[in-house]
Amino acid sequence: MDINLCATITGLALADAINVCALAVLTMVLTTILIQNPGQRKKVLYSGLAFVSAVYTMYFIYGAILFQFFNSITEQVSSVSPYVYNGLIILIMIIGALNIKDYFIYRKGSFATEMPIFMRPKVKKLINQITTPKGAFVTGLLVTLFLLPCTIMPLVTAMNKLAETGCGFTQSIPWLLYYNLVFIFPMLIITFAVYLGFARVEDVSGWKEANIKILHLIAGILLFGVGFALLMGWL
Repeated sequence: MDINLCATITGLALADAINVCALAVLTMVLTTILIQNPGQRKKVLYSGLAFVSAVYTMYFIYGAILFQFFNSITEQVSSVSPYVYNGLIILIMIIGALNIKDYFIYRKGSFATEMPIFMRPKVKKLINQITTPKGAFVTGLLVTLFLLPCTIMPLVTAMNKLAETGCGFTQSIPWLLYYNLVFIFPMLIITFAVYLGFARVEDVSGWKEANIKILHLIAGILLFGVGFALLMGWL
């Protein structure tokens, strides 16, 4: 196993995993299901898992498309590839710095670190229509489009790094599966915690709001740190 590649993929996936956008949307989904199905924990579990499965599926597709795109650049326009690679590294460091900034100066809907304010009513309207696990899955597929502005850059950087190693599409699949598993892991924990009664949705939502600056700080440090290590050639 390539230790440097593993460290890069893990660091970027972890930064993506604690993204406040995805966690906020999941708590909205669980809240909606609980309101419409009071006392039916199994329905909450199935709906939460359906939503997370949809996110996993769509981000796998996004990752596969990104990998193929960067792979074609590497193969066909090799002279341009290093500039694209370094440009993305610098961009991920900037996003990391913006997340760190949010720890000190926070504003809802901050550029590149949270879902834009104007998108939130649309997402809420979609989520409020969920009544079944099937609906949660379909909504999850659609909601990922709204999550892209604040979650896609770590995945973009990870797939570019993967393409730079020269591996083929088949070899990239385990890495993509691993990245997305790390990405959805906090969402799985929240879903099972609510189902098993270890936490209420409002407690999770309240904890997220109370610690939103710290989440931004951790994500920012991870993104900036991985980006800096890549730029220095340490990874």
